[in-house]
Amino acid sequence: MVTTRTRITPLDRMLSLNRALDQALSAGFGEGGNRLWVPPMDVAERTDAYLVHAELPGVDPSQVEVSFEQNVLTIRGTKPTLLEAAQQGELRVYSNERVSGSFERSLRFPDYVDAERIEAAFQHGLLTVSIPKAQAAQPRKIEIRLGGKPEQKQVEAGA
Repeated sequence: MVTTRTRITPLDRMLSLNRALDQALSAGFGEGGNRLWVPPMDVAERTDAYLVHAELPGVDPSQVEVSFEQNVLTIRGTKPTLLEAAQQGELRVYSNERVSGSFERSLRFPDYVDAERIEAAFQHGLLTVSIPKAQAAQPRKIEIRLGGKPEQKQVEAGA
């Protein structure tokens, strides 16, 4: 008598664990049943500007919109799915870990930014947005005069 048993490999265990985690964490579904995707972002501050780096792998730059309104930077776009149903026959998916669909991230900045000079660049799936600070918000060096009090201008009568 020959008995067969399915061989369980470490990869099978990992895929089972991933599936279980996906099911547990996939309560947040977006439109059309797609899992919600929140692109990771880094935000840094330099003396002259704020820098925002958003990882958008697999996203076409034409599908990304960057806007700035009332001191809120918003990045939104769409990441397409590569797993489309086959035209003929069925599509059997063994692992589906890549998230697709619409995304949106918003960040509020202080009042002292120069909205007219904001720049965005997209390279190798990384979106970089530079938000310059207004001149009033940038550090400045104040000159110290020798000899006591700062000069005071005399106001002429009638002026």
